[in-house]
Amino acid sequence: MTLLELRGISREVRLPDESLLPILTGVDLDVAPGEHVSIVGRSGSGKSTLLNLLGLLDTPTGGTYLLDGEPTDRLSARRRSRLRGEVFGFVFQQFNLLPRRTAAENVAAPLLYARGRDYLRRRRTAREMLELVGLGARADQVPERLSGGEQQRVAIARALVRRPRVVLADEPTGALDVDTGAQVMALLARAAAENGAALVTITHDLNVAALAGRRFRLDHGRLSPLVEEGALGAATSDRGAS
Repeated sequence: MTLLELRGISREVRLPDESLLPILTGVDLDVAPGEHVSIVGRSGSGKSTLLNLLGLLDTPTGGTYLLDGEPTDRLSARRRSRLRGEVFGFVFQQFNLLPRRTAAENVAAPLLYARGRDYLRRRRTAREMLELVGLGARADQVPERLSGGEQQRVAIARALVRRPRVVLADEPTGALDVDTGAQVMALLARAAAENGAALVTITHDLNVAALAGRRFRLDHGRLSPLVEEGALGAATSDRGAS
């Protein structure tokens, strides 16, 4: 069974001189439920553009993207928005936490738009997710009182709180030191697996990419299987997404 299916996906942007700049070219990708896929590439390779397309935050200029067998180019704006909330959870390099809200309140925020969840149920669910990521005792702390690794764990709990079918992680360890990043990435992979969610990780870091069951390289907008760990050379030293 295929959950996400991309065939010949391309994305171009029009420059001020009216010429077209290709960002993605002929991308083919399948992601099955519960699968962990990583996509590694240098800054500027099109990684974040691809993630935005997968998460219905952007639309391709060519090719076909099927979500659960349904062509996404036929979706209305309203349905795209609803699917983003129901199907996808997002984890970004910058934690994007609400600064004056506690960890529990940050995690509970996506549940405000879920049907049939009262305040007490939202609070209980948020705390359960914080327990899952090892932060049950820090639920009442605001972000500034949490370390970078703890803030990213809160962001992971927030991404998983609605039990998404797909977690899209864009450079999830980019703002962390190496050791903390490794711990957080292992936690993200485990938490996604325990929730039965597919995990797509966009990264420049081959060590992060190696945690996935299938690994791909994105280079100049073209996606191919990542065969050798040395294939990207200096890409492992790049920071930032495209």
